[in-house]
Amino acid sequence: MNKIQEVRNEIMALSACERLAHDLILSLDNPDNYELNPSQEIEIQRRLKMVRDGSAVGRVASDVFTDIRAKYL
Repeated sequence: MNKIQEVRNEIMALSACERLAHDLILSLDNPDNYELNPSQEIEIQRRLKMVRDGSAVGRVASDVFTDIRAKYL
């Protein structure tokens, strides 16, 4: 199997949310300037694991937006 096929297989194994997140990052003005520090990478992996193993607890979107408005507006 060639490298392109390996990468394609890895991409296709991602969930729709993971593929969407990837697309959003690529849509940034200059994704090459988007760097995460090691602690951010660790946090992303921790949260991803929680989603995958079913232990993540979601919140109603309207509650999240209410909290954001209260904090920043």
